[in-house]
Amino acid sequence: MTRRARAERRVMTKHVLFVQGGGKGAHDVWDSVLVASLERALGSGYTVRYPRMPREDRPDVVAWKRAIARELGELGDGAALVGHSVGAAILLAYLAEAELERRPSGVFLIAPPFIGESGWPSDELRPTKELAADLSRDTPIHFYHGRDDETVPPSHVDLFAKVLPWATIRRLDGRDHQLHGDLSEVAAD
Repeated sequence: MTRRARAERRVMTKHVLFVQGGGKGAHDVWDSVLVASLERALGSGYTVRYPRMPREDRPDVVAWKRAIARELGELGDGAALVGHSVGAAILLAYLAEAELERRPSGVFLIAPPFIGESGWPSDELRPTKELAADLSRDTPIHFYHGRDDETVPPSHVDLFAKVLPWATIRRLDGRDHQLHGDLSEVAAD
């Protein structure tokens, strides 16, 4: 392949950043299944970046935000951002707080915990209700939550719907916290 063909291919390829969830084995055992599903569903026109977040067993919000910023710096305008579980909550907080040089084409959050009243407490993350006001309405935000999620209760997605009424909410029947390893809805959106 010529240099020009490689350069044209890079321009034509759409980029996706997948931010893993937290917990021991999240990157290699659990979320790798989600990434593989997403790659299959998206096809060859997409490249999915799947960096290992620091200390996945005990996520440090500041370290994860730094890692997200570093990864976004490698991507151009129009990259899609996908986050799972606590990684989705940290990604959302990052997007509310950072001054982005490059605009994502969309944000796709899988089973994120709602932080604050009626959700999960956190000493490191601002309450979701507060950070919602700082999110850009110019970038589409999508939420996916399995109705059979035993890790993050499905009621959390209802809380997101209240504070982010412009977001697309997908409640998925018969799906768990990992959406049974099927991200076809994310790929379709």
